[in-house]
Amino acid sequence: MTLDPQVKVILDQMAEAGGPKISELSPPEARAVFQEMSTAFDNSDVPVGGVENRTIPGPGGEIPIRLYTPVAAGGGPLAALVFYHGGGWVIGDLESHDATCRTLSQASGCKVIAVDYRLAPEHKFPAAAEDAYAALEWVEKNAMEIGVDPNRIAVGGDSAGGNLAAAVCLMAKDKTGPEIAFQLLIYPVAQIGIDSKSRKELATGYFLETETMNWFEEQYLANAADANNPYASPLKADDLSGLPPAYVITAGFDPLKDEGKAYADNLRAAGVDVQYVNYDGMIHGFVALTAVVENAAAAVAEAGNALKKAMK
Repeated sequence: MTLDPQVKVILDQMAEAGGPKISELSPPEARAVFQEMSTAFDNSDVPVGGVENRTIPGPGGEIPIRLYTPVAAGGGPLAALVFYHGGGWVIGDLESHDATCRTLSQASGCKVIAVDYRLAPEHKFPAAAEDAYAALEWVEKNAMEIGVDPNRIAVGGDSAGGNLAAAVCLMAKDKTGPEIAFQLLIYPVAQIGIDSKSRKELATGYFLETETMNWFEEQYLANAADANNPYASPLKADDLSGLPPAYVITAGFDPLKDEGKAYADNLRAAGVDVQYVNYDGMIHGFVALTAVVENAAAAVAEAGNALKKAMK
């Protein structure tokens, strides 16, 4: 594997800039640093047909959401993607993933509903997963009011958001609803604390570091036993049969690569229709780099197209 040249430039710039690691900061400090970083790579001028901010009821209070309608959406109800942002369940929000949601909406033709779930450590597991599931329920129940086809609802997310999307699929299966048409898992956290080859070999130097991932996981869990709960670690699920078709993305220089592939393999072994794509030259978080990395923009466009095909 060879690191994408445009990604290498970014990594070199970050190394030269220095500064503390996320794991050396308090959660509020980490959120501020992540927001500043997101602004630096902002691509929120991606055109969409409309953006609306709302709040919906959740198990721990109101949940902020943002609805993106694609350009030239037409008059009928649209397929929808309920999207959960990444950030280790600790950082990230509607703003940090605005460009990603815009791009996915426009590429797929879907209405994207971004969910600002509760963050750790103020809200430990399973708060984020419960909010994620509550948002899916709300979208299904209010589908016609927001211009969505209730029979064409997908879930997706990146990193911790991919973890939440996978968890929501498991929860919907266990609770016999809502019906999910598709799952888009972008370099998901598939098992908390896994001792994988990629977490060892790619532990430092490629943006997300294993030490940082460990810090995120410690912030998220209330106790060590929660790491064995499939809603926290989908790879721990005993039965993946009957889950929605999946599009799973990993990055060649991402410590989470092996667990993402393992989850795709487990889904396929359980009879789930899976398309797995590994982008060799990319790093964790590359979907946020579409403004400066050509191959990242192409990858997000391909994911949007896969969603579009699945939701016809």
